[in-house]
Amino acid sequence: MNVLGIESSCDETSVSILSDGIITSNLISSQDFHSKYGGVVPELSSRAHLQIIVPLLRQALAKASLALKDIDLICATAGPGLIGALLVGLTFAKGLAYALNKPFVPVNHIEGHIYSGFLMEEKPKFPMLTLVVSGGHTLLLKVDSFIRITKLGETADDAAGEAFDKVAKMLGLPYPGGPAIQRLSEKCKNPTIKFPVAEISSNKFDFSFSGLKTSVLRHIQKIKSEFGSMSQKEIENIAASFQLSVVKSLHKSIQRALDQFEFNSISLVGGVAANNAIRQMIIDISSQYKKQVVIPDLEFCGDNAAMIAQRGFQLHKSGKVYSLEFNAYPSLSENYFNSISKEND
Repeated sequence: MNVLGIESSCDETSVSILSDGIITSNLISSQDFHSKYGGVVPELSSRAHLQIIVPLLRQALAKASLALKDIDLICATAGPGLIGALLVGLTFAKGLAYALNKPFVPVNHIEGHIYSGFLMEEKPKFPMLTLVVSGGHTLLLKVDSFIRITKLGETADDAAGEAFDKVAKMLGLPYPGGPAIQRLSEKCKNPTIKFPVAEISSNKFDFSFSGLKTSVLRHIQKIKSEFGSMSQKEIENIAASFQLSVVKSLHKSIQRALDQFEFNSISLVGGVAANNAIRQMIIDISSQYKKQVVIPDLEFCGDNAAMIAQRGFQLHKSGKVYSLEFNAYPSLSENYFNSISKEND
């Protein structure tokens, strides 16, 4: 079976083809021009998706040595994400499915990330503890199967990726902030600033990064008020100390989950999963608890259509059927993961 995946939830357009479960093409076009605005401009993002999606499809088909008529299943991200960007990919996919008379599967972007470890040669084993860290979401999940997901914890405010971007802006670093902070952190071998790690009273598995972000801002303001500016060494120390606090926060909740539940594997997914310090923390804690660890290759951490094609195929194989009237949605509902588990009871 040849499965076509389309991803357009934010600032990457991606088209991928899986042939009998093997990735034969996975093309990603990143909208780098957003960096000059300090963040993603939704209208510009939608226009860029419109301009590149057809050429990208043609390139993906050529790379897979397939024609459009050879595609058996068409999948596209339906949400969450920027509504205009989502509509470009989703509408294009529905049009293809209608024209080719092929089944169509709308895919939840976060579910694509959750199961992206299955794109690797070594697959995760259920039940798995999955940490989703991205620009818009930070979630800790107990994943029992391809149809059962339980949310253990989430961020009470900013996602980890948002916190990286905002702290980077405070430090005068370019967007996106994650890679820039990582580069500076690697130059500071001994971070000395004790930024806070939040405790959430309502749920011991939840995260919070707003207090950390405020603490960083006040520290920067204090230095500037006393000295007028920050030295490069001070910027590196702030970046490394901030990153260390984020890692400690994630580690704390993961450790609590491992102490309370039984898991066969641990998986780290999402765009911020490209961060070396977070990856190393997951490897270390997996070794400590003697659990299998699966972290997708960097190509599959960020937004990509291979994870969308794979998740769509899993849903199609389970017997789910979707109407072409299925619409895009910009966010997850509060009880999203509870509802999909109940749906499959």
